[in-house]
Amino acid sequence: MSIAPEISEVEPVPALVQQPQARPPRRRNRRESGKVFWTKRILAYAVLVPGAILFIAPFAWLISASFQDMGSMFSYPPHWIPDHPTLHGYKAFFGVGNGPDAGSSDAWRWFANSAFVATSVTVLQLFFNSLAAYAFAKRRFPGRDFIFMIFLGTMMIPGQVTLIPNYLALKHVPFFGGNDMFGNGGHGWLDSYYGLILPGAVSAFGVFLLRQYMLSIPNDLLDAARIDGAGEFRIFLRVVLPLCGPVLAATGIFTFTYAWEDFFWPLIIISSPDHYTAPLGLAMFVVKNRTSWDVLMAGSVIATLPMVAVFMVFQRKFIQGISMSGLKG
Repeated sequence: MSIAPEISEVEPVPALVQQPQARPPRRRNRRESGKVFWTKRILAYAVLVPGAILFIAPFAWLISASFQDMGSMFSYPPHWIPDHPTLHGYKAFFGVGNGPDAGSSDAWRWFANSAFVATSVTVLQLFFNSLAAYAFAKRRFPGRDFIFMIFLGTMMIPGQVTLIPNYLALKHVPFFGGNDMFGNGGHGWLDSYYGLILPGAVSAFGVFLLRQYMLSIPNDLLDAARIDGAGEFRIFLRVVLPLCGPVLAATGIFTFTYAWEDFFWPLIIISSPDHYTAPLGLAMFVVKNRTSWDVLMAGSVIATLPMVAVFMVFQRKFIQGISMSGLKG
């Protein structure tokens, strides 16, 4: 009896279904990339150019008006290019010539006072603000963050609220301005360079700006300096400050501009013409019955030039410092 082998039916293996491969994303050719690039650039310039004209127009008219006489200065439509340019306003501002429109020979002293006060305030703020920022950014002590938040909270207090307390504090400074040891009998730091400079020696905004930048400095650099035996103040001077050039430039521009343009505080505490700053001197040409607009325009142009020069010199570091100060919180 032959035994026939059983042939088992083998189920056919289904063929693998080949899925269509996803096509790689189509690359834009150079023509399409160039078209997108120029479209974005045109839209950017379409927004920036009108904005630049809007902000530059008042300053351009100020310069143009400083070379015009009183008759053509306020004509309509305004003359952007003077028909008959004159230097009468500049000569009168510096006291050259005679007549009712003659300025003051103390104009040079006003600008010297403004330069001295603004430079002193800027130097003091850069030093003290950077010290405080280093302590808040790189040093650890109890209540550091809480103290820093309180320090920032002072920025929300309007300057008009602290005007009278600051005035009284300056008036009663002991051993200055005829005061005795109790701060009575004289005027203290009123009508002096001390009163113009020292109240602005520290700024909460400057400390905040510098601290935010110092947070981005690696702590390993500071630890390496400590291993080499450097003290904290030496680390601050030799390691931290050289790396803070951009933010120091930004803080210096803000501080110098504010101190140069400050009008209200000098108006309150200064009574002697020898201590007048440029804004106070310019206010002398604004009178009730007659304002010497040509002299005022010329003086305003001269008073603006130092701020423009400072910004142009430190423009690159200023933009770099502003852009990098918020990288870490």
